[in-house]
Amino acid sequence: MPQSTPRSFLATHEVTNQPAARGDLDLWARDPALICHGAAAGADADHLAGYGKKLGRQSTAEAALAANRHLPELVSFDPGGRRLDEVRYSPAYHQLMQMGIGAGYSAIAWEGRAGGHATHAAMVYLTSQVEPGICCPMTMTYAAVPALQADRALFDRWVPKLTARVYDGAAKPLARKPGATLGMAMTEKQGGSDIRANTTRAERDGQDYRLTGHKWFCSAPMSDGFLTLAQAPGGLTCFLVPRWPEGTRNAIHIQRLKDKLGNRSNASAEIEYHGALAHRLGDEGDGVRTIIEMVHHTRLDTAMAPAGLMRAALDRAQYWASHRAAFQRKLIDQPLMRSVLADLALDWEGTLALGLHVARAFDGTSERDRAFSRLAVALAKYLGNKLCPNLVYEAMEVIGGAGYVEETGLPLLYREAPLNSIWEGSGNVICLDLLRTLKREPLAGEALSEELGDAAGQFRRYDLAVKAHMQRFPKLPDEGQARWYVESLATLLTASVLIRTAPAVVAEAYVTTRLAGERGRTAGAIGNVDQAAILTRLGQVES
Repeated sequence: MPQSTPRSFLATHEVTNQPAARGDLDLWARDPALICHGAAAGADADHLAGYGKKLGRQSTAEAALAANRHLPELVSFDPGGRRLDEVRYSPAYHQLMQMGIGAGYSAIAWEGRAGGHATHAAMVYLTSQVEPGICCPMTMTYAAVPALQADRALFDRWVPKLTARVYDGAAKPLARKPGATLGMAMTEKQGGSDIRANTTRAERDGQDYRLTGHKWFCSAPMSDGFLTLAQAPGGLTCFLVPRWPEGTRNAIHIQRLKDKLGNRSNASAEIEYHGALAHRLGDEGDGVRTIIEMVHHTRLDTAMAPAGLMRAALDRAQYWASHRAAFQRKLIDQPLMRSVLADLALDWEGTLALGLHVARAFDGTSERDRAFSRLAVALAKYLGNKLCPNLVYEAMEVIGGAGYVEETGLPLLYREAPLNSIWEGSGNVICLDLLRTLKREPLAGEALSEELGDAAGQFRRYDLAVKAHMQRFPKLPDEGQARWYVESLATLLTASVLIRTAPAVVAEAYVTTRLAGERGRTAGAIGNVDQAAILTRLGQVES
């Protein structure tokens, strides 16, 4: 239904110097950086064009607002006191889930088409700009597929439903659903990232097991099943816990919903297993080795999501600055504002470019591709997520007091900004994982060296920075220096990708400010760069 123009002439004043409502936006067509780096990664441009157009509609933005305004509700019991353990979501949440799953967010990487993981990664980036809450269940569903390869029967039963491109949010058995989602529940109170300290017990029950214990975090608790870890007689083991085994409710008790930071559309819960039926996935004692395939793929999404959050924040800031005047000039025309936005844009495009480049390695089939993807996804996740919160804050500051108000969308982005760094390994965990990977997999280090070498010879300052890194770290560093080492490698790898895929002016600006020291500690404290060329990467601002 078309909306009438709001009134600008009020009883006490006329509303002026306020940007107009934006209406429908095409998130693909107006993002030249995504088009550029998506092509370099082999993503499906036609598919992304259609998805970006749907996501950018005003109606989708309104659904996203509604999904975060009407919070998930835990319904533990029915009126007669019988256990339900259900979470009721806003209709808008289900609408958005259908949009994402129907477009292939969870499925496209597994459908055999070229560039499937790169296309999926770009969909994560686009979805995160609009409603990041739905990314969690869809990401876990996508990432569960390779872990299920550990058991042929479970794979055959579950994967067709996980990749069906059909969303069914009803609480009913898998056999009665055309499509399904799969979550995960690993961490416990006493262990956190140290999952080997888990105490949940698994006892045999014929061919299956019964689980007893707690899980401190279970996101998307209405998923149709969960991959989880428990101590079996043979050691820490991975299990698939269905919500509805044999058509009856499983003994998964939702203790409470977490009052969490970040998006409010998606529920995160604390749960307990009270003899819950579970199917073993992989051998007893191989729990970490089995679940790591899921973790590996969720890390790709946690490397891409911050790029989407950064894009959304910068887009709002640029729009505001392009339509807001102060001191007789548009904000966007003021040199200091342009320095700030251009500087932030380099972090955003670097994060986007590196994430999609890593996704391209996920699509590869060689041992080199697999080794590089394990190393590079951790580098991308680490750096992008460290940059994201400050970028969102700076975008909020561009808008000023209005940016501190929920209806602008900046508060949601700011709350969401730390999430992906914490999920699937916080900063220290990622750094330690990287050191272990480099020690155990020489091929990963060789692939990284090749990547850095492929960009050599174009910018002297880049070549000097690579040399300086090698001199500073002739061997793997001690644990206490791991963050310095990882940050340096991730920045060099980002620069190498930009040199190979972005316009030369963008690559040169990144090298100059991030590697050659021509930058202070705060956004906009940069040397001379081509601000106009960098800002065009944010796309055309609608009038």
